[in-house]
Amino acid sequence: MPVTKIKLENFTAFKDLEVEFSPGINALVGANGTGKTHLMKACYAACDVFKTGDNFAQKLIGVFLPSGRSGGRLVHRRDEETQGIVQVYRGTLLLEATFKDRSTSSTGVKVGEDDSPLESVYIPVKEVLANAPGFLSLYSAREVHFEEVYEDILLRVYLPALREPIDKAHERMLNNLENVIGGSVSVSGEEFFLSNEHGDLEFSLLAEGWRKLGLLWLLIRNGTLRDGSVLFWDEPEANLNPKMFRVVIEVLLELQRAGVQVFFATHNYVILKELDLQMKEENAVAFHSLYRDEDGEIACHTTNRYLDISPNAIDEAFDDLYDREIERSLGGLNG
Repeated sequence: MPVTKIKLENFTAFKDLEVEFSPGINALVGANGTGKTHLMKACYAACDVFKTGDNFAQKLIGVFLPSGRSGGRLVHRRDEETQGIVQVYRGTLLLEATFKDRSTSSTGVKVGEDDSPLESVYIPVKEVLANAPGFLSLYSAREVHFEEVYEDILLRVYLPALREPIDKAHERMLNNLENVIGGSVSVSGEEFFLSNEHGDLEFSLLAEGWRKLGLLWLLIRNGTLRDGSVLFWDEPEANLNPKMFRVVIEVLLELQRAGVQVFFATHNYVILKELDLQMKEENAVAFHSLYRDEDGEIACHTTNRYLDISPNAIDEAFDDLYDREIERSLGGLNG
């Protein structure tokens, strides 16, 4: 059972929000400050707790990293003292965390029973593999100011491959990524290398866009992204040449067909348009448009069709560019 719904009340930027998710791909769009990353982080924290059984509120604190690790700072700022609530659902299974404003108190509870753990991974905007050597030992021993997602992603990519053979769908994904980055990924000690017939090139000398695709290759190759798992990817377009977007969307759709639930947040028109062009009727895809309503509070409109995204800040920006280009061209002719 994937993540089916989230409810947020007085939590970070959200006053009152409820969003239902697709079991396949969930594309989050919206202007800066509308909570796309926060929504994904809350869902990711729940997924990790569904697997580990740890305290949900404490995991949220580790993932969001408020100042002083104070849970009260995650509460939506209001004049009067309030309580922040996060509820994440897997069908009838519920995880709930509450936070008290102006205090550090927090609680996390689990309602319902489910024997199946939920494997998940969160890929942050900042690439981490090039700086991976020594990070885990430093993070475990010292108070360094990094969200837990950075430790979590390294713990997953260092996993060796599964014993079971790779199926044809996952092999296609690996081949697609290898064709783009020019080889496969290997690990020596705690260092990552791009490996091909010319030898091994350390990730610190590799273009950052290729490193991100190499990370995705590792997660597919070692079995982290398999049937029943969840992938969260914040701005997959960051530092990637737009020519690579087609392969990225091909892989995400292939993962969806293989039973992986996918969440990604984007500001990029080409990424969204690639998804629109490649998705088929049988694909489970939802577009979630986050925006501020007339009261200034964050709301969400969900649709299964790209053309029905509303509001669409990305399209509005491109329409404005097009209109200005036409205006300039006509102005030149009139001159």
